[in-house]
Amino acid sequence: MSEIGGRAWQRMLSGRRLDIIDPSPLDIEIDDIALGLARLNRWNGQTHGEHGYSVAQHSILVAELVATETPSAPAPCLLAALLHDGPEFVTSDLVTPFKRAIGPAYVELEARLARTIHLAFGLPALLPQEWREMIDRADRLAAFIEAIHLAGFTEAEARQVFGFRRPAPDVDIDPWDAPTARKRFLTVFQDLAAGGMSCRRQWRIALNSQALA
Repeated sequence: MSEIGGRAWQRMLSGRRLDIIDPSPLDIEIDDIALGLARLNRWNGQTHGEHGYSVAQHSILVAELVATETPSAPAPCLLAALLHDGPEFVTSDLVTPFKRAIGPAYVELEARLARTIHLAFGLPALLPQEWREMIDRADRLAAFIEAIHLAGFTEAEARQVFGFRRPAPDVDIDPWDAPTARKRFLTVFQDLAAGGMSCRRQWRIALNSQALA
């Protein structure tokens, strides 16, 4: 990474100038992350619906899945889940096979940005292993759900690709437009940063409604 020359910063609409190669927590603003992720589509935009399915909406789903799969997860863990794709507000959302093809330089850059984002919002730079495992499980589950409901996979194909064996969760996904995704991402962030009581209550009600359906 040190061999990269030339300009490596980006001007954000907040006015911050973020050095992408050597980022500082002082230059990370949640408004910039929310705007970028709300305008960034998952699955390279290849999803059903009038609007693309944004990384912001996916991030909320992952936080919700962590909360419902592990009710004891602390609020900082849920906040980390919401921010798990935070680096993509500058690196963009690359499909996993493409990330592997690019190689370790991309992985290093993404990890550096993730650590910086964590520090900016009061999280450990390197998340506890237990948190990482919970978030990874929820992220894979979210991808499985999205593949079936949005990305044109059959359930059998999605199970084979993602190695998912449990019954498919009863989740209906309707992609939001970018302004809605940005607003809801910020609302969830603010609640989780304050302890997450509202989100936990809302997600628990939704889970109970699914169980009664």
